[in-house]
Amino acid sequence: MSLDRFITEFDRALRTLTDTVQATRPSPAADLLEPDLDRAERDQAMRLMRVNHCGEVCAQALYQGQALATRNERIARPLRAAADEELDHLAWSGQRIRELGGRTSRLNPLWYAGSLALGYAAGRAGDRWNLAFLRETERQVEAHLASHLDRLSPRDTATRAVVEQMKVDEAGHAATAQRLGARHMPEWGRRLMARGSGVMTRLSYWI
Repeated sequence: MSLDRFITEFDRALRTLTDTVQATRPSPAADLLEPDLDRAERDQAMRLMRVNHCGEVCAQALYQGQALATRNERIARPLRAAADEELDHLAWSGQRIRELGGRTSRLNPLWYAGSLALGYAAGRAGDRWNLAFLRETERQVEAHLASHLDRLSPRDTATRAVVEQMKVDEAGHAATAQRLGARHMPEWGRRLMARGSGVMTRLSYWI
């Protein structure tokens, strides 16, 4: 890896873990009035957005690991583009957490390190499996975000707007992986990924 590439990747990791990323698109909630939520609704929204923020930290590390592992620029380019779009999600989630009076997960460095290693391993498995991992990750994230929409207060239009746009973007990333030739992830792989995601979700909801 060149020195310039190392510095770029290190800077991305540092900004991800310090929650100092800048979105290139305005937050979907930017033009919405802050909803009048009770304490329980606000706490639920904050914790769910903390989970989503943690997921975006993991997404940055996964994409970074996958892009570093592949030598196929045809694959690396959309991985980097997806990672850039996910930076918006990371910034939006962090902003919404602060607006709700909360904090991001203390476990983010742990999730980042594990996801980076997992992404790199997926990339080394070959491009079609690399894309299969990407496609399945985005499919599970899309379902995960849909479940959050069911759990958020109908009055919380600001948080819902952010989650809905994230869901649209994740579906687009999965479609890109499919278009580039992703294999179908075997059932055992899907279950293993879902279990790992479940552990992360439960812990980051509280910690």
